[in-house]
Order: sequence, then C-alpha cells, then structure tokens
Amino acid sequence: MHARAVAASTTAILGTAALLLPLSPARAAESSAPPLVIAHRGASAYAPENTLAAVDRAAELGADWVENDVQRTRDGELVVLHDDSLQRTTDAEQVFPGRAPWKVKDFTAAEIARLDAGSWFDPAYAGARVPTLEQYVRRVELHGQKLLLEIKNPQLYPGIEGEIIKVLGNEGWLDRGHVGQRLVVQSFSADSVRTVHDLRPAVRTGFLGTPPVSDLPAYAAFTDQINPSYGSLSSGYVAAVHAFKGPHGKPLEVCTWTVNDAAAARRVAGYGVDGIITNTPDVVRDAVGG
Repeated sequence: MHARAVAASTTAILGTAALLLPLSPARAAESSAPPLVIAHRGASAYAPENTLAAVDRAAELGADWVENDVQRTRDGELVVLHDDSLQRTTDAEQVFPGRAPWKVKDFTAAEIARLDAGSWFDPAYAGARVPTLEQYVRRVELHGQKLLLEIKNPQLYPGIEGEIIKVLGNEGWLDRGHVGQRLVVQSFSADSVRTVHDLRPAVRTGFLGTPPVSDLPAYAAFTDQINPSYGSLSSGYVAAVHAFKGPHGKPLEVCTWTVNDAAAARRVAGYGVDGIITNTPDVVRDAVGG
C-alpha cells in the first residue's frame, strides 16, 4: 500500500453522508487485547509479495490474517498484484519486450500466467506465478486464514467491486462465518468502499487513509475500519476513530500500515490500534503479543 490523496469524489460522498452519533467512552481504554497481526501481501519480507508462497510463509509464521491487492486483466480476470504494472515484480519486460509500460489491464490472464513472479525476489522462488483471485482465496482458505482484500486502482477497472463480490461468493467467502469473522475489503477510494458496502452490506469494509476527525461520522456510514499509515497516527486519533459506530453497529476499528520493526509495533499498539499490517508478522507478533 502507498499513501495517496483521496479522490475528489470522496468529498462529495462525505458532503451527503448522514452524521452518526459518537460512542463513549473511547474503546482504546476498554480492551487490553493485543492488536491483530496482518501479513502484508502475505509474509512479504520472506517470500515474493502477493504470491501463494507468501501466503504459505505467513501460515508457517502463524499469521491468521493476510492482506492482498487485486487488479483486473484485459480479458476480465481478477489477479493478485500490487502495482498496476507488471514490470517490478515479474519478468514481463523480458517475456513481452515490445509491450511497455506493461500495464496489467493490457495483458490477458493467459499472458500473465506465463510470467515469473518470484525470481525478482530470490532465485529460490523462480517460477512463482501471479495468482488469480480464485487461487489466492483458495490458498487462504486451505490454511484457515482470514483476508484483508484491497481493491487497487478501482478507477482503472470500472465495476471491479461487483466482480470481486462475485468471486468471493463463488468461492464461499460470503457466508456468515466469512463475512462476520474472516473478511474485510478495503481501498484508498471512498467511492469503491461505499460501492462494496452498497452491493453487499454484510461485508465489512475499510478505508485506507487518515480522514480529518470532523469527517469520521460520514465515513462511519459505509466503512467499518479507518486504516492509516502508522506515521500519521496518534493515540488521540485512534481514540477519535473508536468513538464512532460503523455500519454494523460496532465501534470503528483502526488497522495501521506498514509496521516492520518491534519498536514501531509497540508504539502503535500503545495507541490502541486494532490491527497492525506488516511485512514481518513474526517480528510484530513477538513485539506486541498478537
């Protein structure tokens, strides 16, 4: 995940959303439970990000939650990849030398399936592939893990929210057990988060960013989590988020990213965050007891 400006359309959403009454007292003082530890793009410090190998490594390290990123191919397949370009984490430049800038949306699923998504990270992972969303959620299910799914660049892929919901439904991820305990869908786009909420109100959602406290009541109309970068956090901001109920009648949660060292993990845990997104889930777990 990378920090970015919230789209201008967010302002329109916030301007029309109804205000919700805050809760009291702040939840940070109510619970001593350690924050959840969420493996960012899988255990991406130890295996190539967003690959099935990274999911497997997260499971080996005992990470109950994994985070992933979803893009869409030219022929409409949903694939798990962070960048909107294939260049950084695959050998697309070598396999398809005349196809710069190697955007995901310009390649078919069959073409992407040919690419090596592991060698850039370590030769030991040569031959790892870019998984489809179906393949990814099946591996997460195999390990009994939970999924924080990020919709990347939704402005590039009109209608992707409905397509993601369809895949999740086909794979059995929209039953009560999954939507209640094992799935959150998030995005930097407030429009996209709101669309997911409107399409499938039972699904928990998260907004990536640090909205002003004055805007939190409006976000609480359609999202269950406010998920900021850890550098933007304070205990006061976390308490302010916790003071509002989300669309499912529970206090808004805070999952922060991307925390990879013990000192930072202990600091944000002290702020009262609900989850820590990390490339090093073992380091963070040992630091906070999650």
